[in-house]
Amino acid sequence: MSKRKLKESSAESAECISQVQKILRERFCHHCAAGKLFGMEQQYRHLLELLKRTTVHGESNSALVIGPRGSGKTALLNHVLKDLREMEQVRENLLEVHLNGNCQFSMKNPFLSGLLQTNDKVALKEITRQLQLENVVGDKVFGSFAENLAFLLEALRKGDRTSSCPILFVLDEFDLFVHHKNQTLLYNLFDISQSAQTPVTVIGLTCRQDILELLEKRVKSRFSHRQIYLMNSFDFKQYMKIFKKQLSLPAEFPDESFAQKWNNNVQHLSEDKTVQAVLQNLFHHTKDLRSLHLLLMLASSAVTVHHPLLTAADLQEASRQHSTDSKANIVHGLSVLEICLIIAMKHLNEVYDGEPFNFQMVYNEFQKFIQRKAHSMYNFEKPVVMKAFEHLLQLELVQPLERPSARAQREFLLMKLLLDSSQIMDALQVYPNCPTDVKQWAASSLSWL
Repeated sequence: MSKRKLKESSAESAECISQVQKILRERFCHHCAAGKLFGMEQQYRHLLELLKRTTVHGESNSALVIGPRGSGKTALLNHVLKDLREMEQVRENLLEVHLNGNCQFSMKNPFLSGLLQTNDKVALKEITRQLQLENVVGDKVFGSFAENLAFLLEALRKGDRTSSCPILFVLDEFDLFVHHKNQTLLYNLFDISQSAQTPVTVIGLTCRQDILELLEKRVKSRFSHRQIYLMNSFDFKQYMKIFKKQLSLPAEFPDESFAQKWNNNVQHLSEDKTVQAVLQNLFHHTKDLRSLHLLLMLASSAVTVHHPLLTAADLQEASRQHSTDSKANIVHGLSVLEICLIIAMKHLNEVYDGEPFNFQMVYNEFQKFIQRKAHSMYNFEKPVVMKAFEHLLQLELVQPLERPSARAQREFLLMKLLLDSSQIMDALQVYPNCPTDVKQWAASSLSWL
């Protein structure tokens, strides 16, 4: 073969592999609606019919999609919305508002928490932004949340109930909105879904099975009580079919010859005992498809022009990376002072049988170690130790038991350690240049009390 033909063949191979990686990335890394829904056909029909009644017939509704993390709640909703948008009578007619109640620790100050929509005022601003009504609202000031929301809906209204533009409110992490003051947002959204002239549907996504018990009576009375459950009820045989389907290339793949070769290889992998053992281990650990997607993403990242097909070894390596303890990996990057604080917390857990501790107790434990056993450790000033402790909070290796009040002293906030003894000891075994006396302190079963 001439050099020119070799170059052309290499370029085609590179393009082909690039296409494969793009398809698999979109399938595994995003909640895209391009793939297939597994084991939730009935729930799909239920939700699609519910939203069609709003978008086509102008009927208001409310519903909750309930299921464990990774069960496909977001994927289900995305599939339904994709199919809705492709309908001629719905296209460019449905307005969507997506709110998220998820919370996380602020990296700047671990003793404060930051939320996406922390309260109803922030949520209302986000609704205004997503409905593109900033120019309508302007500098107008209203009284209650209900008056603000009513004004926004009035601005969208263009006729009677049948001709008004339907609005879909999606509340991800729905259970976190329950903690808003007086549940005002939920009350008003459910209320307008019952009485407003504008067709409104509220869809909540949550992991909480007991979510209805958390709703106030006045909120619950305005909710339609429609609940759609996703429970990952497939067996291992179906799980293997999902594995094959998720890895297979579509019929419209540009290079038919390569697609055939790739799909045949996926079939052989599904029959391989090593691969079956890897998947069975993951299946027994967790049945959620998000974990399967992560495993397959790690494996498919090994695909290159020189290694164009997946092997059982690739899946084994992906399984090893998938099961790696992320918190133990974080410990490897800590300073020796931060390691010592974690060991002090470990000893406090042992002495007080897992009871919560505060910074002052950890600092006292560290001081006893410095004074009695440490020969290679510098005795840091208390503010420096506090800063190291706060860094552990930022990394979420330590967690406050409750949100602190403004008056609470940081030294006395109750905490818990999110690492167990085995994780700490395993991390210390591979920690670079760890002082011997620190390792001995960690291995000792008694605190230096």
